[in-house]
Amino acid sequence: MLRRGGSPARKSGEAAVKLAQSVVSARLAAGAQIVGPVGSVFWHQGEFGSGEEWQLVLKIRADRYDEVEAHLLKHHPWQNPEVSAVPIVAGANGYLRWLETTTAPD
Repeated sequence: MLRRGGSPARKSGEAAVKLAQSVVSARLAAGAQIVGPVGSVFWHQGEFGSGEEWQLVLKIRADRYDEVEAHLLKHHPWQNPEVSAVPIVAGANGYLRWLETTTAPD
């Protein structure tokens, strides 16, 4: 997620688009959805806070998770961003084929 903090939400939204484009253009994700701003309540560096964030939902292969994580950690503006995976337990055959072929390593 990209938090708004002191900068305008638009700037965080633009950063989310840039990050999504970098992951998808590298074929590490078949697609990305950008959700936001969303309200967030959190603890960060010992302080309680709230703000607005932008969330990226990336469509990736499980076997490429490590590459995706490394890419996100390298290109994300935060030092310790939330990066996690939710497994796809079932899906339409056509969708799953698209996901596999679009993100197949060269």
